[in-house]
Amino acid sequence: MPSHVIVECLDCGHKAPFSIVQPACPQCGSMWREARYDYDELATTLAQRLSSRPFDIWRYRELLPVENPRPELSMGEGGTPLIRATNLGMMLGNPNIYVKDERQGPTASFKDRQASVTVATLKEAGVSEFVIASTGNVAISYSAYSARAGIKLWAFLTSLVPAAKMREVAIYGTQVIKITGSYDQAKKVAAEFAQQRHLSIDLGARTVPCIESMKTIAFEIAEQLTNLMGDPVFPPEGQKPRWRAPDWYVQAVSGGMGPIGVLKGFEELYRMGWIDRIPKIAPIQAEGCAPMVHAWKQNRETAVPVQSPRTLIATLATGDPGRTYTYLRQKMLAASGGEFEAVSDDEAFRAMHFLAKMEGLSVEPAAAVAFAGLVKLIRAGIIKPHETVVVNCSGHTVPVERNILGEGWARDLVPSQGMEESNEEGLLAALTKVSLDRFPRILIVDDNPDVRRLIRRILQSQGEYKLYEATNGLEAIEMARRELPNLIILDLMMPEMDGFTVLNELKKSPETAEIPVIVVTAKELTPNEKDRLRGHIQTLMQKGDFMSDEFMDEVRALLG
Repeated sequence: MPSHVIVECLDCGHKAPFSIVQPACPQCGSMWREARYDYDELATTLAQRLSSRPFDIWRYRELLPVENPRPELSMGEGGTPLIRATNLGMMLGNPNIYVKDERQGPTASFKDRQASVTVATLKEAGVSEFVIASTGNVAISYSAYSARAGIKLWAFLTSLVPAAKMREVAIYGTQVIKITGSYDQAKKVAAEFAQQRHLSIDLGARTVPCIESMKTIAFEIAEQLTNLMGDPVFPPEGQKPRWRAPDWYVQAVSGGMGPIGVLKGFEELYRMGWIDRIPKIAPIQAEGCAPMVHAWKQNRETAVPVQSPRTLIATLATGDPGRTYTYLRQKMLAASGGEFEAVSDDEAFRAMHFLAKMEGLSVEPAAAVAFAGLVKLIRAGIIKPHETVVVNCSGHTVPVERNILGEGWARDLVPSQGMEESNEEGLLAALTKVSLDRFPRILIVDDNPDVRRLIRRILQSQGEYKLYEATNGLEAIEMARRELPNLIILDLMMPEMDGFTVLNELKKSPETAEIPVIVVTAKELTPNEKDRLRGHIQTLMQKGDFMSDEFMDEVRALLG
């Protein structure tokens, strides 16, 4: 067993050496224990060791419950990118949004951290058989690492898990048991199976390696933010690093284990004096299964279980978080606080679309829940425009599920029948049916290229339009007269010829006088300026509101 880590019981305070095969407190029997390390010693010695190590999860091995990490078990887990979400930040009026891209793990989800550390502890303890319950990603990650370590794995999966994920679990040689019922029921059956066979089982937040693995996300975020800000990551020998922590960490949750681990990671950095604050935590749930959100908003210490989850996002359908919620709530309140929030399935699916089309990120529905929650918290003013936010992009959408795209996501080109032309000529003829000329024409007028790009991407993410761009007022008038767009989206504050002048010029010509106009502006207009617009435009919107449904609803309404 590892000699550098002690586990402390959260109920009676008893301390004992960590062992994966002894999950309960030997004194009181509690399963709720937390790992402790020699933080005083590591505060001044660990940083120098990091500078020569690869950027992966084992970089922080002194703060993990594994005595001797085995390179042959590793598949490059951890060390995922921290990406600035420039377009999303523009949309939401917050320039400091970052994405922790956990899709880059070996099996494309953040659960690779959990599986890699847990399997390493199992292998170190000589365990050859293990049991898990899962809604998909956990089973895939554990299956891959168990196969690599030669550990037999039993995976109890709810029948709601997509067939593609079940097949991926099975291909690793895992014994798959499909449970026709909820995830909570699958966990109970798995626990009974493990008890009958005297096998070790993954207990989520009660399994020490699971929590310890997730805290490496916090370590990486603080190190990466420091580097991105241009600050020194490694101090002179004998001194403590001065790393940066975000103001907020946002993650979609089912049982809540991830945020507990991440919060513990930031707490350890703070205890060692490496960061000056602990971020606020924002766990996001699907509305159809949000027991933690309901308990938080009612200021309850315990969550009332949801017996029948009503969400299409099966990976988040944990109806009974048990003590995990209470534990997470206590840790959040003891640190910097935060906010639980819930979003609808539709909001999550919409987030999948705008992330793919605006940031180039194809994410699973569970990850999209986090981004939809981010939008909601910013819109509500809970997350402030100046605050730095990191969102956990927990997994890739592999494959894209049918109910995400719906019907009509591709166009069929079929050669006309009864024609003697070749197949190639028939296809070329059919291509005219998808001509851009058939789509509504929209002119975007703004002197800021970033804003034009933002509006273009929003429109492209929501429908099919032929888009034109004008960089100044004079160009806008010439293009409007030449192209006769169906709609103009106009900035008011432009140099030389402002939006007010553009509107006056458009009204002078009969062919452009009736073109509907949506005005977007970054400034608060005076009553006099609003009077100047009255009767000349259809809608006035503030920049930063582009994500609102009202914007796209107005576009669709004006285009008929």
